[in-house]
Amino acid sequence: MGTVIGLTLPVGSPAEGQPGFDELVAATAVVERLFRDLDEKFSLYRRDSEAGRLARGELALPGASPPMRERYAEAHEWRLRTEGAFTPERPDGVLDLSGIIKGHAIREAGTSLLALGRHDWCLNAGGDVLVSGSPCPGTAEPWKAGIVDPADRRTLITGYALGGNSRHTAIATSGSAERGEHIWRVGSGSEFVQVTVAAADIVTADVLATAIVAGGTPMLDRAADNWDAAVLAIRADGSMLATPAFQPA
Repeated sequence: MGTVIGLTLPVGSPAEGQPGFDELVAATAVVERLFRDLDEKFSLYRRDSEAGRLARGELALPGASPPMRERYAEAHEWRLRTEGAFTPERPDGVLDLSGIIKGHAIREAGTSLLALGRHDWCLNAGGDVLVSGSPCPGTAEPWKAGIVDPADRRTLITGYALGGNSRHTAIATSGSAERGEHIWRVGSGSEFVQVTVAAADIVTADVLATAIVAGGTPMLDRAADNWDAAVLAIRADGSMLATPAFQPA
């Protein structure tokens, strides 16, 4: 998916040669394999992928695999819920599910880690973060995510607490600062160069971040009114808008 994936475990996790280390290695392997498998199917940069065949017209959506149709259905539902600010098609009509696949991959990886009995972890895929438990197992200590300055990627603007006593366990950031313009703007476009959304699940956070960049202030207001989410939006001049739910760590 063209991104770096990091799995952080609490301090004191088993080191090599200690009991439990092999289980941690197995958990990491599961996450790697899941992301790799999804990339092979959904990447538009791989000529042999199913998504690539759909984009070239070699395959029609009704004849696509169940996972492809399921993700399209989920993306289409989000298009309806965001009144078109989020869309699974490019302006030229090509199906592009990249706006939902990374969040789905993180979600599935988190489900796999829990199924393996790992309850305290932080999973970071290209700056989109999902956490479980605490960095200090057995406590309510939250994980803390940093939000970078879009004008200076070496500088943190603020932090946000995830997990612990917070109802939000996921945070996602979308914008043009790191990857350039890659989001299809709605109407006259958006004044935001970066939007960060924290929510109870990673797909909601990821989709809403993209939708607010695309739809601007009207979509930010819609998100604040209709979802249990916290939003920090940054304009090109450096000014910011934050919803009341956004409480810096």
